[in-house]
Amino acid sequence: MTTTALLVDAAVLGSTAAALLLAPRALRAPTADRAPTVDRASGPDRIPVPGRGVRPEILLAAVTGLLYLNQLLCSAYLVRVHGGDAGYVTRYLPSGWFAEPTGHPAIRALAAHLPAPRLFAPTVLRVQAFLELPFVLTAYATVLHRLSPALLRATLGSPALAAAAATSYTLVFGAVEWGLHNPWTVQDVTIRVLSALLTTPLLLRAARRAPGPERRTDTLGLLRFTAELWAVGTLVMVVYDTALLYNLRHLPARLPEAALALAVLTATTRDRRPPATRTGPGTTALATLLRRTLALFLVPALAVRYGLGFAHPRLAAAAALLTALAALHHPHPRRAARPLLLAAPAALTTAYLALHLHHDTYPETALLRAMAALPATATLLLALTDRPAPARRKPLG
Repeated sequence: MTTTALLVDAAVLGSTAAALLLAPRALRAPTADRAPTVDRASGPDRIPVPGRGVRPEILLAAVTGLLYLNQLLCSAYLVRVHGGDAGYVTRYLPSGWFAEPTGHPAIRALAAHLPAPRLFAPTVLRVQAFLELPFVLTAYATVLHRLSPALLRATLGSPALAAAAATSYTLVFGAVEWGLHNPWTVQDVTIRVLSALLTTPLLLRAARRAPGPERRTDTLGLLRFTAELWAVGTLVMVVYDTALLYNLRHLPARLPEAALALAVLTATTRDRRPPATRTGPGTTALATLLRRTLALFLVPALAVRYGLGFAHPRLAAAAALLTALAALHHPHPRRAARPLLLAAPAALTTAYLALHLHHDTYPETALLRAMAALPATATLLLALTDRPAPARRKPLG
């Protein structure tokens, strides 16, 4: 058994245990159910004034911009110092890395004007090592915020959960780095630890101050969220391929899907519909399941993903199943067991078909389709079979 497999297995076990212990507590916190209000108290438990925080989408865009800036500088560095040849790096890496546009006129022009070019050596691997953690955490924060700003405040606004997520992700990233051992590995792992130490308090503060009213989770609201989930996931996949794997040359081919994802996120930013009417028990239960699933998978998500490919798949699958079952431990799903059970076979079948729709370069692309198809199908079926509970009339006198 390799060191990488041992570390990933440890991350799977530790992060799953942390999620099962910490996420339910965070969901029971007051911020899980209400928007932040003015509080003149000081200290770490102060709930800030709503509207003064930064939306996680803005943070995600900023980190993404830095990743692409690094790509431009890296390409220029390769041209200026290594004649456009990344072979000195790629011989340590698997295939699928460093398709940089070193022959593009703009890159060559930038390279010609690059001052002290050897100072840009850290653009190869080191900068990516620092930015990967804030990228994935702000992407997850964006998904949480799109479903419920209060959910973001309750989860990544929890010091214990935020620290556990950063620790788990850093351990997994470090384990993968060690498995791809190269002359920069020790530097990269050190940089990742530093990134975790800096990212955690900054993201914690941003999550606690997350602005925005609660979003509707009726049928249209849940369908909107599944579209947003697909859109954020698509952008993450595009950035991973073209920036984090140093394949900037792939970007033109992936611009259409990135543009579509951005259009979806832009169109769904604001919900201008009137206040929500009552929803049926099945739809309410599905919304609860989505909240609990996102909260519970916050910490172990990355460990489970890499556990399925780098270590012992059965252990990772068991951890994922246990975490999913924990999401069901709530009164809403129990009260709506019948409509949920009726919708489950079709939803799971649709997810399976989406997973195997066609062969993808990255397995995460197929997984993303399934993750969006499952709740979307369940939402539509519950809309057909669910009926809101009638309002109770107050007794006279």
